[in-house]
Amino acid sequence: MEVGRSIPRVDGADKVTGRAKYTDDLCPRPVLEAAVLHSTIANGWVKAMDISAAQALPGVVKVLTCFDVPDIQYPTPGHPWSVEKAHQDVADRKLLNRRVRIYGDDIAAVVAEDAITARRALKLIRVEYEEYPVLLEPEQAMAEGATPIHAEHPDNILAKMDLRTSISDDRFETVEQVLDSPDFFQFRGRYETQQVQHCHIENPVSFAWMEAGRIHVVTSTQIPHIVRRVIGQALGIGWGKIRVVKPYIGGGFGNKQEVLYEPLNAWLTTQVGGRCVRLDISREETFQNTRSRHPISFDVAAAVDRDGNLMARSCTAISNQGGYASHGHSIVANSVTGFRQLYLDRIGHHSTAYTVYTNRPAPGAMRGYGIPQCNFAVECMMEDIARAMELDPIAFRLKNLMPLGYVDPFNGITCHSTGLKECIQKGAQAIGWEELRARYKDQTGPVRRGVGMACFSYKTGVYPISLETASARLVLNQDGTVQLHLGATEIGQGGDTVFSQMAAEAIGIPTEDVHIVSFQDTDTAPFDTGAYASRQTYVTGKAIKKVGLEFRQKLLDYAAELFPEAKDLTISERFVTNGAGERLISLEELATTAFYSLEHSVHITAEGTNHCKENTFAFGCCFAEVEVDIPLGKVKVLRMINVHDSGRLINPALAAAQVHGGMSMGIGYALTEEMKFDPKTGRLLNGNLLDYKMPTSMDHPDLTALFVETDDPSGPFGNKALGEPPVIPVAPAIRNAVLNATGVAVNTLPLSPQKLVEEFTKGGLIGHV
Repeated sequence: MEVGRSIPRVDGADKVTGRAKYTDDLCPRPVLEAAVLHSTIANGWVKAMDISAAQALPGVVKVLTCFDVPDIQYPTPGHPWSVEKAHQDVADRKLLNRRVRIYGDDIAAVVAEDAITARRALKLIRVEYEEYPVLLEPEQAMAEGATPIHAEHPDNILAKMDLRTSISDDRFETVEQVLDSPDFFQFRGRYETQQVQHCHIENPVSFAWMEAGRIHVVTSTQIPHIVRRVIGQALGIGWGKIRVVKPYIGGGFGNKQEVLYEPLNAWLTTQVGGRCVRLDISREETFQNTRSRHPISFDVAAAVDRDGNLMARSCTAISNQGGYASHGHSIVANSVTGFRQLYLDRIGHHSTAYTVYTNRPAPGAMRGYGIPQCNFAVECMMEDIARAMELDPIAFRLKNLMPLGYVDPFNGITCHSTGLKECIQKGAQAIGWEELRARYKDQTGPVRRGVGMACFSYKTGVYPISLETASARLVLNQDGTVQLHLGATEIGQGGDTVFSQMAAEAIGIPTEDVHIVSFQDTDTAPFDTGAYASRQTYVTGKAIKKVGLEFRQKLLDYAAELFPEAKDLTISERFVTNGAGERLISLEELATTAFYSLEHSVHITAEGTNHCKENTFAFGCCFAEVEVDIPLGKVKVLRMINVHDSGRLINPALAAAQVHGGMSMGIGYALTEEMKFDPKTGRLLNGNLLDYKMPTSMDHPDLTALFVETDDPSGPFGNKALGEPPVIPVAPAIRNAVLNATGVAVNTLPLSPQKLVEEFTKGGLIGHV
């Protein structure tokens, strides 16, 4: 059995020894260097630009401005293309933008013989602007008289939705009537999350050149096939005229599930005679000019009967989309969907969501895709209801969890398996829930401790909201090993390792005999939409299993030609055996024969596509024990335990590593991380790793990852999502632990010292000065 083994990563040795080649390692030298000029206003127009001094600087090859680019607006998110207009992404930006919508917008580019010259040239460009008031918050952007950021949306609302489930109680006609009914406990609250950056180690970098009339781009991306398509759309050329290569990638977390600077770089090479151009943005530019996590506000209401049963809930979510659509309305739509799904409303549910253009840097995809935001709201709400009604918070959640067999009324996603109840029980036992709740009751003094928890659910992939398709190719080597070639991408999460294990399991050979092609080239790699939505082990896994079984059968069919009298052939331990378990031929000998036989020479390969039309839910929970220094407003996480139901684990060691990484990201989201802006100018104030406060190893407790394995019937090997889920429940678990320690509910993230001191002062824990 290869699935379920904790084998080392297939790319581990090369990465730790430095042999692995990332994008910049492959860039030829010398190379032309590109640099981008960014606007110094957040809202307005570029009226004129003087580039004469920059163009005259020795070493400058070309200066190009927003007045020179093709008059084409294109979409940037890493979604599959749709032949249906209604399912296509919003096309609202150009290669360089004359209409300025964020501070630091891309308005010109310099190509020079070296990076220093390119940067010097930027300083010589003179820009004349027409400036409008800065709109950083949705309330400002939606106010009467606010300047339209995009002419197509004069109210600055990119999209809105209103979803209501049917009412199951004849006493009521609407959800609002249930929420106002005196028959039930009524709860209302507001929760807010902040804008944060991915902070992957490798900044977005690419280099591009032309050869034989085609544009070649090597880039750090999660979505090479989609990058190819978007470059074609942005430049207005055939997609087949573009080749995209994705080497090893130094992290992405969803930021590189966006087509960032690849179209501009592809266009720049066409403007300098096809010479190779490198475009490597700085950390500050990565903060300001790539993507981030959406700040979303949630106004929620709930009706609960005296036994603790949820009767109805409503949620109004407003998402700050920044200056460009990026993934558009899909983030907040996913968010309110996640709000609805985790717990069961027995009478009805009403969700409303708005996506609003502002002058902030545009958020996009980030690990969890809107679910960490809604999970903060729903899990804080559940904790606050339990506290107000004097219910046990775990018992309250258990009573209302999504049941096995649940079918979402709007998208049809089905709960095929669930181990959430067991996850909660396992986590509570591991942290000593009952003992700690009793120990930390009725504390006094400046330093107090508390314990909190939060649950989550997460779908696996994007079907049926969007296309789910993946392809795989298996090729027999002459020594009996196989090559595995995919369009799916390894982005640091261990994908290549589990893909290899899946192929080995399907064929019946050791994983060591599977040699995976660890980069993607759109000229040769089978089509796959890429790494996002925790989809690859589920969707790509189905393709691998399908093709692996076909490949196995081809091996056995060839063996049957060699041994026509043999019955019940199978593959075991690198040999073809018969029904009696006798070894007939090694795979190495079979391969050599297949390649060189004078009677029947054939290169055994298999290739195919799986169009996935299934989805399922992963589940889990987080338990956190914290210590709160009330006068300092400081939270120290003492212990943290995540428990996950991700179906059957393909590689338990890699699964635990995924959980540890997600918990770390969640701690930063909960306590310290936040992008801060000058309200007058819209300029990002802390766009660097010194001022942007990510937690370090000193801020982490021991992280514990536990699992409850289920066998999901829809998964290729019983598996389901794990990549994104670990980050989801961490922030509300910490917030609920702080509430348990202090009795003060903090309803906005992050739980920074200044904010906590203010809240503790309001709550009477700190005396007024």
